Amino acid sequence: MEPEINLGEPGERIRPARTVSSWEQDMLVKLAESGLKEQQRSRRWGIFFKLLGFAYLGIFLIGMIDWNLTGLSEGTRHTAMVEMTGVIANGETASAENVISGLRAAFENGRSAAVILKINSPGGSPVQAGYINREITRLRALHPEKPLYAVVTDICASGGVFAAVAADEIYADKASIVGSIGVMMDGFGFVEAMQKLGIERRLMIAGEHKGFLDPFSPAEQFEKEHVQNLLDEIHQQFIEAVKAGRGDRLVDDTKIFSGLFWTGEQAHEIGLVDGFGSVGYVAREVVGVERIQDYTYREDVLQRFAKQLGSALITPVREAVTYPVIR
Repeated sequence: MEPEINLGEPGERIRPARTVSSWEQDMLVKLAESGLKEQQRSRRWGIFFKLLGFAYLGIFLIGMIDWNLTGLSEGTRHTAMVEMTGVIANGETASAENVISGLRAAFENGRSAAVILKINSPGGSPVQAGYINREITRLRALHPEKPLYAVVTDICASGGVFAAVAADEIYADKASIVGSIGVMMDGFGFVEAMQKLGIERRLMIAGEHKGFLDPFSPAEQFEKEHVQNLLDEIHQQFIEAVKAGRGDRLVDDTKIFSGLFWTGEQAHEIGLVDGFGSVGYVAREVVGVERIQDYTYREDVLQRFAKQLGSALITPVREAVTYPVIR
């Protein structure tokens, strides 16, 4: 029986506070220790995932950096090189803006002995290729002491040829693909398919030919002739550029401008190529300066990150009318 304590008031008694037993104390200690361990464990995992995130970001940024191992100081005499890789089109790596930026830097550097335009392109926009062709001609006139050589790797077709013919000389591998001097505009027609499916086309226009080459409407003879005249005119501009660049090195054969393409060895026979060799060969044996400095325009890390982020978030909407390409 627990003792009672008199607080001094008549008839008022209370029981003393109950003491905590040892096993309860042990339980409280264990609970407290368990809570502390859980906090420590949670903190460690938080630090681990933060470090993992920083490591991933670091690897991502390092991967985006273009490590130019051939880079030399501007004070070293060297052969300048600019790459033109991929489709020649606005917004692409081989856009006229990017290629011309590299070419200007290469020509303007007083320590560059010559410039090599390294080409691996299936062609693209006649406008972009024309820009590059004319800029090469202008730069060569401004720097007559500094030759420009075009070097083909795998392929130099159509727009690639348009740009290359402005060079002093063109080199390729015997197995390279060179040529395809022509212009094309392609599309599809679904008129008969719609008739069979019972689909009605509702096209409303203001302007007699605003629905020009609509794939769901019958092609009109006038429109086909108009497009053909357009393609013929661009093709003639292409032919004139090739003749101006290659001159009497071309053999007298109309097949050169038919859209056919050849191996590097065959292209040499018809005058589209001057010799065989790689970038290293041309720098060493033709220019006589083996050291190569890369002047190709490269986007910095932030530009590439912004572009990749934009590409992931935004789906590009292409124009309904296909622009003619030289390929």
